[in-house]
Amino acid sequence: MLGRFDLVLLFVVAVFNLNVVPSIAANGGVTVWLWMIALVFFFWPQGVAVIELAHRYPGEGGVYLWAKEVFGDFHGFFSGWCYWTNNMLYVPTVMLYFVGVSVYVLGPGHQALADNKVFALATSTVLLVLLTWFNIAGLGVGKWINNLGAIGTGIAAAVLIGLGVVIFSRFGTTLTMADFHVPDNPRFVLNSFGVICFGLVGLELASVMGDEIRDPARTLPGAVAWGGVLSGLLYGGATLTLLIAVGKKVSVLQGIVQAVSQMASQVGVAWIVIPFAVMLSLSIAGIGSAWMGGSARIPFVAGLDAYMPSWLGSLHPRYATPYAALIVQGLVSLVLVIINFAAAGGVQAAFQTMLSIAVVLQLVPFLYMFAALLKLAMNPGATGRYSRGTLFLAGSSGLITTAIAIVVAFFPASQITSVLKYELSMFGLTVFFVALAAFFFFVYGRRKIAQQQVLAATAVPARPPSTVR
Repeated sequence: MLGRFDLVLLFVVAVFNLNVVPSIAANGGVTVWLWMIALVFFFWPQGVAVIELAHRYPGEGGVYLWAKEVFGDFHGFFSGWCYWTNNMLYVPTVMLYFVGVSVYVLGPGHQALADNKVFALATSTVLLVLLTWFNIAGLGVGKWINNLGAIGTGIAAAVLIGLGVVIFSRFGTTLTMADFHVPDNPRFVLNSFGVICFGLVGLELASVMGDEIRDPARTLPGAVAWGGVLSGLLYGGATLTLLIAVGKKVSVLQGIVQAVSQMASQVGVAWIVIPFAVMLSLSIAGIGSAWMGGSARIPFVAGLDAYMPSWLGSLHPRYATPYAALIVQGLVSLVLVIINFAAAGGVQAAFQTMLSIAVVLQLVPFLYMFAALLKLAMNPGATGRYSRGTLFLAGSSGLITTAIAIVVAFFPASQITSVLKYELSMFGLTVFFVALAAFFFFVYGRRKIAQQQVLAATAVPARPPSTVR
């Protein structure tokens, strides 16, 4: 069972992701204001929504369960579907992050291995298998990967921010107040706001595992508060560090390790790169474990509700975990990793497109979460944890901010070379995932329910016991 300390670490490792910081910081100082806007108008409402909805609708399923209870079966399924399919796109990027960072653990001269497709595929496959197995073995085992990931994240962030402080104190910075102004062409900055909101999701993850939290009514609120505060401070500190010490020179694809390597060389502590890479590798493994374990509960519950194959709702006979859903999650992620490696050219554009689609799919369930707060504010029903005014304020703020973040995700980032290809991919894949959700619910689900009703109607009733001796 997960206690408060476990949950705080789970929130940190799920919410705070150092790997998104360079892609955001590359857009300049204006992103600092975007972080503040997102923390106030998206992150705070998210915390209110998670605590309120988990209190009113306890149990396993999280965003799936909440949307279903408030808006009905289809909306619950669609919310959960978007939450799950987003992770089909996100988990492969985590595997690629791990490959890029892990080569630094081998020492100087091995960085070229990150471009070796055989090495990258083998490393990604091994990590996927291990994370899938740890989650099948249960949260009693999997939570240690999450906890190690959170510790690795904290140490890696401390090293990054500490190096930034040293760089600033010794060499100053070329950053000026003009760098914090909105650029003349804000088109490329708009996309980063969607990525920022994407980077701030994760507080809802523990509620997806609601049945596996020890005393959730008492444990969850404090864990959400501490996890949120720590994640916000880490994001803000890491972004400011890169802006002050490195500026826009940080590479989106090369990642945070190369930024640390550059700063460490400047101050004569290049030896720190290898231990930093170890800590960051643990952090990335924890991120992958947290999102695999949490999102796999969605198809598990959908399988139980008959809208997806019923075997997805199977529990492991020994560990009592949704092993079928976890295996499917791992296999789909592996297929997407292979497709990623097979794609020729346009690596930055392909990465940014996949990330933007993940942003859109990830934020759809949050539209339902915040809309649910508004509905509860107007029709409170049972007593909740917050007043109607707080629910209305959090719901309105979160709903508007989330809608804006989804829209701006369709604006191309600076790494996009073909705007037409980007827009076609964004709209095409978004429509594809929505259509697939409609198929499973309206076609597969109804057909399956009809078959179950026929079987129930044709079943031979048991003969009542005879009263004649």
